[in-house]
Amino acid sequence: MSFLQGPMNEHLNGHKDLTLGKEVLKSMDPDVVWVPLYNGNAACTPCVKVGDEVSIGTKVAERNDHFYLPIFSPVSGTVTGIEKFMTSGMTQGEHLRIQNDHKNTAVRAFAEFDYEKASWQELLDFVKNAGMLGLGGAGFPTYVKYMKPENVKLFIVNAVECEPYLTSDYKNIEANLSLLKTGVLALFKLSKAEKGCIAIKEDKKDQIAALQTAFSGTPIEIRTVPDKYPMGWERVLVYELTGKRYDRLPMEAGCVLNNASTAIALGDAIVNGMPIIHKVLTVSGNALKQPQNIIVPIGTPAHEVIEAVGGYADGVDDVLVIAGGPMMGKAIPNDTFVICPQNNGLTVLKNEPIDSVACLRCGKCTEHCPSGLEPVNIAAATKKMDKDALAKLSVMDCIECGLCTYVCPSKIDVTENVRKGKRLIQLQMQKDKKAKGGK
Repeated sequence: MSFLQGPMNEHLNGHKDLTLGKEVLKSMDPDVVWVPLYNGNAACTPCVKVGDEVSIGTKVAERNDHFYLPIFSPVSGTVTGIEKFMTSGMTQGEHLRIQNDHKNTAVRAFAEFDYEKASWQELLDFVKNAGMLGLGGAGFPTYVKYMKPENVKLFIVNAVECEPYLTSDYKNIEANLSLLKTGVLALFKLSKAEKGCIAIKEDKKDQIAALQTAFSGTPIEIRTVPDKYPMGWERVLVYELTGKRYDRLPMEAGCVLNNASTAIALGDAIVNGMPIIHKVLTVSGNALKQPQNIIVPIGTPAHEVIEAVGGYADGVDDVLVIAGGPMMGKAIPNDTFVICPQNNGLTVLKNEPIDSVACLRCGKCTEHCPSGLEPVNIAAATKKMDKDALAKLSVMDCIECGLCTYVCPSKIDVTENVRKGKRLIQLQMQKDKKAKGGK
């Protein structure tokens, strides 16, 4: 970690007013969905074949390597194929094509479940078989976090949503307080934690008041945090709430975290027997006619989502379509990729030229890095392709939050320089693995 540490965070113009006060659209019913057959880098195996009829809630695929994760159909209709194309993570992935019959025939995926009477193991098994995963961006199977809850002091529900433009978690909370309460209390039981809290930005007064009312009389406290970026990153959030830092996992600091939308999804599974088949998605940015939150079936193409909120703004010919927010999201070359469970938003911005100048060596990128890295030195090592220097500079600890680019007075894409350094190390790791006989 650099000794030139400054605030390690920044107040950003969130642009959340574009969508926060608007009603959530609920009208999407696409003719075709392409259900992603992957979870992170792991492939998922189809449980259905071409020609099979499926209902909303039918299990259609599962990940079954060292982790387990079932995947369910978001529409009723017919399985018509498997197609491979670019994902929102900028990789190629297989997708299960389902023709929607628009009948909305649904099945209850899970039997009625009383989490309060259930044993800890029964609750863990339910979370596993219900296909719960991290809906804050990672998509990691939820049950894995709770398999060995040893010495957990604090259970944290992350409702911070610090990424600019995105308000999907806030709108999801507003609409589903009862399901949130069920999911949070179930996860709290699973965590075996001494204390529990929901963390939310201090400026969200209406949401804070609603949460305090909903959780009155429960062990869950509502904790407010500063309106700073990247306060929603779990390392920053854990430090803000506990004053502790950790090396690899929050459990090292006695904490376990889940996103608020994940808790709502678990509540829906417990109460209504429904898996994760839709997402509340923020579609926002200065290149859109009508920025808005919208409920989207998993597997809906991004261009159809953009059309559903009114399309691109008049007179805008060149846009950046970003899967996620503008800081940590990825700009995708086209809008044909589909919405995955972990996608929280589509940010569509005018693609305007940025005039950059040479690095001023001002140190702002280092001062603001929440991971305590030295981006300017990483960029220099990347330019020289010095892998040893990159390793010593801990380049792989970068979370690609984009804060170094945001604060750079020279308007340099510092984050991209660090990404290039990470790719050099990743390629070297792959070569080393192959040399040792790995795949």
